Parts: sequence; C-alpha cells; structure tokens
Amino acid sequence: MKFLRQFCIILFVSFLGEILHILIPLPVPASVYGLVLMLFALCSGILKTQQVSEAADFLIEIMPVMFIPAAVGLMDAWPSLQPVFGPIAAITLLTTVIVMAVTGRVTQHLIRRGPRKK
Repeated sequence: MKFLRQFCIILFVSFLGEILHILIPLPVPASVYGLVLMLFALCSGILKTQQVSEAADFLIEIMPVMFIPAAVGLMDAWPSLQPVFGPIAAITLLTTVIVMAVTGRVTQHLIRRGPRKK
C-alpha cells in the first residue's frame, strides 16, 4: 500500500505538470514542469524524500525498458532516416562528447571548490 501511495504522489505531480503545460503557453514539455514541481516540493519540505523514495527507485530501475518502444519506432522509420543517418550519427557523437566533457569539468570544479562553510 505504501508503494501505491508513493506512486500516486508521483503521478499527481506529473498531472500538475500536464495542467501547467496546458495553462502556460511556453514550448516546455509537461514532464519538465512536473520535474520542477517535484524539485520545488522536495526542496521546500512539502514532500519528504521518504514519501516517494521507493516508487522513484523502482521507476529508475525500469527506465531502460521504457526506451524499447522508441527504439522499435526508430527501426520502423528506418527508410526515412537512412538518407540522413550520417549527419545524425555525427551530431549525436559530437554532442555526447561535448556533454560528457562539460559535465566532467563542472564536476571537477565543484569538487575542487569543496563544501562551503556557513
């Protein structure tokens, strides 16, 4: 029952994100609104981590399974993608390397800076 309650909390926050997506005329996905709402709720203390932790861990564990339909959809669209496969592969590889490098540099900077004392 605890797991179901946690999952319902996550679904409710996602639903609020969908409502914000309808109400706010910005090109921001509803899932991003939901993530920002969840972050705000956790940081402000409205929600405690323990109230959603087990359901969130489960959803993170099964996340790779959620990519299977997208991969099948790409296989189905192969005739359309074949002419532009080279540029898409190059762009994907280049942006992946850039994101990894920037993430590593930022992490190194934060580690060197150390924890702040109040």
